[in-house]
Amino acid sequence: MHLIVLAASGRTGLAITRRALRRGHTVTAIARRPERIALPDAARLRKVAADVNDPASVAAVVDGNSVVLSALGADRPGILTAGAKAVVAAEPRRVIWLGAYGTGESAAAAGAAAATLVELLGDRLPDKVEADNTVLAAGGTVFHAGVLDDGPESPDRRTVGLDAAPPFDLGAKVSRETVAAAMLDEAEAPRFAGAVALPLAA
Repeated sequence: MHLIVLAASGRTGLAITRRALRRGHTVTAIARRPERIALPDAARLRKVAADVNDPASVAAVVDGNSVVLSALGADRPGILTAGAKAVVAAEPRRVIWLGAYGTGESAAAAGAAAATLVELLGDRLPDKVEADNTVLAAGGTVFHAGVLDDGPESPDRRTVGLDAAPPFDLGAKVSRETVAAAMLDEAEAPRFAGAVALPLAA
């Protein structure tokens, strides 16, 4: 399968790209500065420059046969929504988007403890919610992950829908490797099209 990884130079994007290559996929890895994609050159890996604030640069890479996996993050409001709109406008076959547990559609399932995350996000919260909603409206899958760490893939990992979501717990971390594996599972065998899914470590 040919996969496109958005924000491939970040820690989660790198995890997705590495795992996709190990699973035998061909990957187009997108970053504003592709030289920062810290992976060796390979026959099945193409590194491409694109910026979500320039939708034409995204459309030049994404097409109707594309399966896009996004690890896009943002330190300022507006970036996530711009990215979601740019990707959706390019009309890919599928979009698998990384969001945050306790925001938007998962807020009720996360419970009262998610208020801490909402406080941390501050003025970035509406951007996260709008980006998620843009992807969901286009039939994409949004993964709402808890607090991320750089540990190995959990051997007991599982993916659930909001109906089986546990309460939000700041101490219950999930590794980027676990999230990457869950997102790739969804790319290979869709289970949560048009819905929010949670990657869990156990």
